[in-house]
Amino acid sequence: MDNALYVGLSRQMVLRREMDIVANNIANADTTGFKVESLMTKTQPQAPAMTAGGPRPVKFVMDDGLARDFGQGTLRQTGGTFDMGVEGKGFFKIGTSDGERYTRDGHFKMDETGRLTTQAGEPVLDAGGGEVTIDPEKGRISIAQDGTISQGDEQVGKVGVVAFDDLSVLEKAGDNLYRNTSNLQPQAAPDSLVRQGMLEGSNVRPIVEITRMIEVNRAYESMSKMMDSAADLSRRSVERLGRLN
Repeated sequence: MDNALYVGLSRQMVLRREMDIVANNIANADTTGFKVESLMTKTQPQAPAMTAGGPRPVKFVMDDGLARDFGQGTLRQTGGTFDMGVEGKGFFKIGTSDGERYTRDGHFKMDETGRLTTQAGEPVLDAGGGEVTIDPEKGRISIAQDGTISQGDEQVGKVGVVAFDDLSVLEKAGDNLYRNTSNLQPQAAPDSLVRQGMLEGSNVRPIVEITRMIEVNRAYESMSKMMDSAADLSRRSVERLGRLN
């Protein structure tokens, strides 16, 4: 296989990965708190497959990781008592068996013991890392913009909202949660407002993603044609050399 085919194959592998990411964005266009993702690429010099002629080294296209846009999604009214949307850069703190996790998905509920939890049953944590517990017999529940939960005139808890100076430390952990991959601890996010009865939609723009999907598909087809042409050229060259001998 000559250099052109190797370079073309590396590009096709990156395009397939990019198509998977774009398709995932479109699939999550209605997922609460989802953040749009994009593929980062780089060129990596390698020794050429064929030593006769051509550039040295050959530069291959490589996957260089995933970029995530944490921009604000649109807040929509739901009226749900335990639905909360974050306006700002903060994240809710969630307790799991693997440690603290963070999310923008504020579609919470109260379990049979009065704990405030995610839909998967993981407890929502307060600023100190403790669980938030509500007594349904104490009356109507209201949640202030700073996350304070009140029933009547009594404050019964406060939802923890934190922010990260460097969002690149956040890694997907499943169930719309993120894990902190660094040793740096998140800080309180006083500038982030909690909106009761609202949920943050994803920041995916479907038209943009569909357009990108078409572009990736066309690029893949174009690369396939280039590789077919290169392979055909090599075949014809070998056939002509065979006739000369």
